[in-house]
Amino acid sequence: MEEKINSKFKDNKKRKINRICNKLENKWVKSEDIVNILENIIEPFDRVCIEGNNQKQAVFLSKSLNKVNPKLVHDIHILQSTLILPEHIEVFENGIANKIDFSYASIFGKKLAQLCQEGKLKIEGMHTFLELYARYFLDLTPNVCLVIAEKADKEGNLYTGANTEDTPTIIEATSFKDGIVIVEVNEVVDKLPRVDIPSDWVDILVKSPLKTTIHPLFTRDPAKINETKILMAMLVIKGIYAKYEVNRLNHGVGYSTSAIELLLPTYATELGLKNKICEYMMINPVPTLIPAIECGFVKKIVSPGGEAGMNLYVKSRPDVFFTGGDGTLRSNRCIAQLVGLYGIDLFAGATLQIDIYGNSSTATINRLTGFGGAPNIGGNSSGRRHISNPWKKAGLEYQKNDDEIFKGKKLVLQIVETFQPSGEPSFVEKLDAFEVQKKFQMELPLIMIYAEDVTQIITEEGIANLLLCRNLEDREHAIRGIAGHTPVGLKRDIKKINELRERKIIIYPEDIGIDRKDAKRDLLAAKSIQELVEYSQGLYLPPKKFID
Repeated sequence: MEEKINSKFKDNKKRKINRICNKLENKWVKSEDIVNILENIIEPFDRVCIEGNNQKQAVFLSKSLNKVNPKLVHDIHILQSTLILPEHIEVFENGIANKIDFSYASIFGKKLAQLCQEGKLKIEGMHTFLELYARYFLDLTPNVCLVIAEKADKEGNLYTGANTEDTPTIIEATSFKDGIVIVEVNEVVDKLPRVDIPSDWVDILVKSPLKTTIHPLFTRDPAKINETKILMAMLVIKGIYAKYEVNRLNHGVGYSTSAIELLLPTYATELGLKNKICEYMMINPVPTLIPAIECGFVKKIVSPGGEAGMNLYVKSRPDVFFTGGDGTLRSNRCIAQLVGLYGIDLFAGATLQIDIYGNSSTATINRLTGFGGAPNIGGNSSGRRHISNPWKKAGLEYQKNDDEIFKGKKLVLQIVETFQPSGEPSFVEKLDAFEVQKKFQMELPLIMIYAEDVTQIITEEGIANLLLCRNLEDREHAIRGIAGHTPVGLKRDIKKINELRERKIIIYPEDIGIDRKDAKRDLLAAKSIQELVEYSQGLYLPPKKFID
C-alpha cells in the first residue's frame, strides 16, 4: 500500500511546476522564456533567495526578475547575503520586492538607506553571514532560489568551480524544504570536471546568454603599499604575531594585511618566525600570499571563495589549498565562516570608525552597509572549548581577577591609519552608528565589532593592547594614545600615556625595538604585480586591469 504523504509544501511545489511543464525539457528552459517562468513560479509574498556572493552573482536571473510584471509578482521578500549588482536594488524600485534580510550592501549602502526612507523597502534584518545561512534552515527558508553554476551537464548536475561560495547552502535549504531551485548556467557540457551539486536538488535550469565575469575583489597591488602600511605590518608581526605565536588566523581585505603577507618571507623570517606563525589561514587565495606560500611559510589555506587569476596557481599547489579531483579550488563560505568563528586564534581587519572604548563600525550617516562576516570572524565565541597557546595567552592577559573562571580569548585586531583616505578621522568620540540607529529607528546600533571583542588596535603610532586594560578609563586613554593628531588623539593625557606604556598597554615602535626608518618598501617580498607573477613561476595570471 502506497504511503500517503500530507505536505502543503510538496503540493505547492507541484502546483507551481505544473504551470510551466509545457516549457520544461528535462528541467531545462529557454532563456527567452525565463521571465514567464519566474512569473509563474514566484508568487506574491514568497521568500526569494538571490545568490549574491562577493564575486559570483546570478546576473541573468537577477536581470530577468526585474522584467516580471509587478501586477503578477509583488511584495516578495528577498533573502540575500550580498547586494552587489544594480539589479539587486532595482527589484525594490520596480515594486517587485518590498522586504529584505541581508548581510552586506557593498556600494549600495547609501541607496538602501534612501529606499528605506522612501518607504519602498523594509529591512527585516541585517545579519552576519552565518546568522543568515542559519535562518535559511529555520524561519527564512526560501520558497524559490535563483543561483548560478559555472557548468552543468544535460541531466542538471552542477559544477560550481573555484567560486562555490554560497551555492550549496542556498540550494540545500531550498531543495530539502520543497522550494524551487532555479539555476542559470554559463556552460552546458557532456561531462563535468566534478559534481558539486547533484541534479536531483535542482528543478529548473537555463543557459545564460550573458557572459559573467569574476572580478578581482581581493587583489591588492604591492606597488600601492606605502611605508606607513609597512610600519604597521612590522608592529603586528613583532608586537602581536610573535608574542602570541599566532598560527591559525584570518586576514581581512586591505593594504595593511597585504603588507603583513608580503613581510612574512622577509621581516618575519629574519625574526626567526618561520614554522612558528601564520601556517594556517582562512582567506581567499590572494596573490599577495604567493611569496609566503612559495617559501614554505604558509602551509594550508581554506577559502570562502576564489580570486580572479589564481586558478592555475591554486591547481598547482594542492597541498596548500582544498581542491577537487579536477584540481580546481573548492570554496565554501559557510564552512569558512565556521572556521573563522571557531577555528582561528586571530582576526586582522580594518574599519571606518573606532570610538574611545574600541567599538568599531563601517556604518556612517546615510549609509547602511550591513555586516558581512566580520562580526563572526571578529567575535569571541563563548562556545569554544579547545585550547591553543594564543587563545590561552590572550585569555590570561584579559582575566581581571584570579578567582574568575578562566576563559581563553580570540585575538581581534583593528588595523587602521589614524585618518581614512577620505581625510576623515578613524577615531571618534561617538560612532555614527548611534545616529544611524536613531535616524532609521533601529533596535540596535550598527556596530560591526563590539569593544569587548577587540583586543588590539594598531595605527602608525603604535599598538593599544586592550587585553591589559582593567577599566574604561584605561581603554579610553590607550586608544587616545595611538590616535595621532585626530581630535580623539589630541585629548591624550601624557601622564596617563606614560603609565600605560609602563604597563605595556600602549606600545610604540621603539618599545619593541622597531626603528621607524626601517619601514621601507625594500622589505616587501614582491613590490609589484609582475613580481608576484614571477614568484608564481608564471602560474598567477593577473586580470587585465593590473597589467595595462
